[in-house]
Amino acid sequence: MPGSADTLVPVEVTFFGTRGSCPCSGGAYQRYGGNTPSVLVKTSDELIVLDLGTGLRALGAHVSSDHPAGGPPVRATALLTHLHFDHIIGLPFFGPLRHHDSVFEVYGPRQPRGNLDSALREIVRPPFFPVQLDTLLAELRFHDLADGDHFAIGDAKVRARTIQHPGTTLGYRIDADGRSVAYIPDHQQVGEGEPEDDGALELCDGADLLVHDAQYTDFELSHKPKWGHCTVDYAVNLAVRAGVGHLVLFHHDPSHDDEMLDRMLERAVELARPSGLRVTSAREGETVLPGGR
Repeated sequence: MPGSADTLVPVEVTFFGTRGSCPCSGGAYQRYGGNTPSVLVKTSDELIVLDLGTGLRALGAHVSSDHPAGGPPVRATALLTHLHFDHIIGLPFFGPLRHHDSVFEVYGPRQPRGNLDSALREIVRPPFFPVQLDTLLAELRFHDLADGDHFAIGDAKVRARTIQHPGTTLGYRIDADGRSVAYIPDHQQVGEGEPEDDGALELCDGADLLVHDAQYTDFELSHKPKWGHCTVDYAVNLAVRAGVGHLVLFHHDPSHDDEMLDRMLERAVELARPSGLRVTSAREGETVLPGGR
């Protein structure tokens, strides 16, 4: 049951996949993890999944089980930012889909051709995958979104805005239980003299928690200026300008080991110190509380 105004259940944000572009493994990736994006936002009455990367398998086991026949049924809603492989490849590995009483609502960007439903069914089928989505037992419902769409998931209010990134890409803001979470995992850095990304600023405005792309160093960005990502400096600057309370660096590059990510976090903390912005870096298995300290 949702809590009263005085006893609100805290919103929990748990990271099951923090890596961008492709999954990676090995001893150098132990602390921050190697799975691609999947994040669970737990409100007082809803399970909201952010993206469907390889981290979705562990997320599914967390909310149900990893039993071959499927664990207890799950009702959850996913907010999909875009259809690049690293953000969708976990979909057929989501254990609750094996239970006939599970319901999974998937919201994502309307495609230039066809719809979200047909696009994902075209990928999860032979010869790209051994089974089709239709063979899964759960009820899958797909919903196409456009820039500026607003909707509710239980008591949570969700806003979608188009974000600068190759392909049709959305960012999201969730307002629930007196807390706000902005999620922008892939964000093309705005170059000097280019128009501001107003959609991103709107989503971030005064957010308690911002999970944001921080994939590149300055050197990497100079060699990949239009590859759809940004630097730690840009993420911190955006968060400060928008009045964010807590910035979580996200979408870690597969070439960045734990020590490299430590150094990038140190730089971000130093940049943010004069503003009072709190900065951390996403780690698999970590839970953060928006507005918490």
